[in-house]
Amino acid sequence: MQSLRTLIFTCLLVAGVGGCATPPSTTDRDAWSDYREINDPVEPANRAVFAFNQSIDRSILKPAATAYNSLVPAWVREGVGNMLDHLRTPVILVNDLLQGEIGRAVNTFNRFWINTALGFGFMDMAGAMGLEGHDEDFGQTLAVWGVPEGPFVMLPLFGPSNPRDSVGLIVDFLTDPFRTWATNTEREHLVWARAGTHSVHARAGLLEFIDDLEKTSLDFYAAIRSLYRQRRSDEISNGRGSANAPVPDLSETPQTPSFDTPLELSRR
Repeated sequence: MQSLRTLIFTCLLVAGVGGCATPPSTTDRDAWSDYREINDPVEPANRAVFAFNQSIDRSILKPAATAYNSLVPAWVREGVGNMLDHLRTPVILVNDLLQGEIGRAVNTFNRFWINTALGFGFMDMAGAMGLEGHDEDFGQTLAVWGVPEGPFVMLPLFGPSNPRDSVGLIVDFLTDPFRTWATNTEREHLVWARAGTHSVHARAGLLEFIDDLEKTSLDFYAAIRSLYRQRRSDEISNGRGSANAPVPDLSETPQTPSFDTPLELSRR
């Protein structure tokens, strides 16, 4: 998987260099305050990457997602989603423990063995028993540990991010047991198949949402940037918000995997 590792680090490098937004004069307090709040110092480069991602989405991912919704029965799509969630469970468990969330870790562990033994990965038997799933990643773990997010970046193919979440993306990828198993048994094609399926499945769940957001946004890039930050804040606080940054109600936003795999436009 050296090629995929190289791709990840290249994405981070490309997103971290390039044109920078010209900061306003410090004498203009309102403009300077807005500039710091947006925290997007390489906005011109980010917008260029965003345009590239949109071209890939429109030419490849969106048509594939549309066909997936049209041709694959709903019960099969549900099973695919369950299996993708199931394969990610060990990563979630590790991050639950790293964050000191013992109760959530127990829930994640129970979901894993129940869905393995009774659901064969394709059926969410644990959910039917009242053990609802959740998502965690190393970017959230770093946030819980007090690491600041840093400036906003738009990664090629991977979408909206920041330095903290970019590090989390790499750590989760390199420590994923499924990837380790596939790599060590010469089944690397399964990692690519999983990533491709994950991207198409996630995009299929966001077709109407993304279309509506693009149509109603005066600045689609700014809307995606804002939505990403709101959802990450919601995920990091486990939906509780904070006194400093109250989290808006995102319950109407589709709960699908996002912002953590190639070509996806939202983060789980």
